[in-house]
Order: sequence, then structure tokens, then C-alpha cells
Amino acid sequence: QLQLVESGGGLVQPGGSLRLSCAASGFSLADYTIGWFRQAPGKEREGVAFFSRTGLFGHADSAKGRFTVSRDNAKTAVYMQMNSLKPEDTAVYYCAATSGWGSFQVSDYSYWGQGTQVTVSS
Repeated sequence: QLQLVESGGGLVQPGGSLRLSCAASGFSLADYTIGWFRQAPGKEREGVAFFSRTGLFGHADSAKGRFTVSRDNAKTAVYMQMNSLKPEDTAVYYCAATSGWGSFQVSDYSYWGQGTQVTVSS
């Protein structure tokens, strides 16, 4: 059974950092692209970054220069290092999997984790 579990969220002050993890079980990350998404209260879920099954990666404009997505060599987890966090980064962060290519579109992903809360506040 394909399963994704996010971890690493929490409360951080503006300018601080967090590292989110997305652990995969039941499948190999060599066969799936992992996307990071976030959803703030009252807003639509939006794509933040992806790490494709071929090793390519991308970051949305909101994340460029501050967030970095990576994958471990064993291809069992994908990470997102988030630096210089801002209050507007506050959201529930989700990882999701697709057998397709890298994408920021929610509809392209078939499998989702339960989410982890990130709160940026002083």
C-alpha cells in the first residue's frame, strides 16, 4: 500500500528555518515524482516544489531562493529545507506522489500525505 508521511512542521519565528520530510512506503521514489504543496486557511492548495522520479526538481516562485527540495540517496524520502520563513508561509504542508513528471498542479497527483502544520509567527 502506497503511503506518504510528512513530518518536521512546527512553530518558528519569522526568518527562521524548518526542514520538512516526506517518508514513502509501499513504493520506490525512483518510480514516482514527489510534490510539496501547502494550503493556508481560506486559500486553495498550491504547489511549492517537486522532485521528479528522474532527479529533476523545481520550485514555485514563492519558494525560489528560500526553499530547497532534495531526495535521499536511498530514494525513501524527500525533504524540503525552508529558510527565511515569512508569516505568509504559514500553512498545512502536504507531500504528494504522481507517476508522471514534475508538476505544481494538485490534479496531477494521486497520493497524498496527511499534512504537517507550519506556523511562522513572532
